[in-house]
Amino acid sequence: MTRKNHFATARAVASYDGSLRKMIHRWKYQEKSHLAPLFGEWLQDALIRHWPSSFFDLIVPVPLHVKRLRRRGFNQALLLAKVLSRKTGIPYGMRVLRKKKATPPQVNLSRREREREIRGAFFVKDPSKVKGKTVLLVDDVMTTGATVNECSKVLRVEGASSVHVLTLGRTLIGL
Repeated sequence: MTRKNHFATARAVASYDGSLRKMIHRWKYQEKSHLAPLFGEWLQDALIRHWPSSFFDLIVPVPLHVKRLRRRGFNQALLLAKVLSRKTGIPYGMRVLRKKKATPPQVNLSRREREREIRGAFFVKDPSKVKGKTVLLVDDVMTTGATVNECSKVLRVEGASSVHVLTLGRTLIGL
């Protein structure tokens, strides 16, 4: 089955393996928040490499459900969006996209299971914030693309003219 991508392009700083994988895991699960500025620099470099500087109207982080946010204490995608916004001058939408459905961790799920679990999990609180805008959707890792695709679909349905994805890491196996 061929899935329709709702995002126009997806780019990553690097393959999600080796040292990058270890760094992201430390950042997310061992509260190494000092890595956010470095990751932001890497994202800025990738953004400049792949798109013109004035291409985006808005940076939107992939949201966490409130339960996971409370457990982890921070949303890694939001931290990345904030740093990237500061470095580029592109505004970010902190609560533009919301997650209404708690989903299980997707790490051990197949592509099909991920797509099923994430379906209907997101919504845009105020569509006027994305209407007609070219959106840069930011997250830490893209594996199967199920999450960013669902986020992109919701943003497009609510009026975003296009959505592009930027992540720190991307899994290349199984895509």
